[in-house]
Amino acid sequence: MRAYVRKAHYHETDQMGIIHHANYIRWMEEARVDFMEQMGFGYDKMEAEGIISPVLSLSCEYKSMTRFGDEVEIDVTIRRYTGIRMELGYEIRDRATGEIRVTASSSHCFLNREGKPVSLKRADPACDALFRQAMA
Repeated sequence: MRAYVRKAHYHETDQMGIIHHANYIRWMEEARVDFMEQMGFGYDKMEAEGIISPVLSLSCEYKSMTRFGDEVEIDVTIRRYTGIRMELGYEIRDRATGEIRVTASSSHCFLNREGKPVSLKRADPACDALFRQAMA
């Protein structure tokens, strides 16, 4: 899968002129949506099938600063997938230098609209296969 590319906007900076830490979480969500679209099972398709995937936990380690105008590449990988839960890894790095800006992870589950757990293996075997293939 190709990395998600994001240019840092001025309104995302803080008083020190660097990207505010909370914006990386938004960037990770953008990259996750892009990753799933590349997989062939985007959020729009998933939600049309009545499946939602809330964030259960999130962890970020900030390595270096991103400034206004910098471009970053965000690689998303599936670290763990059970059919009911998944953990994703993120590496955000400067596009020009390759310097790592942030490493992170998020965990998610799959639920139906009523909030009950869904096993993609049973509910949507084709989608389950896409996740397993993307993990390989």
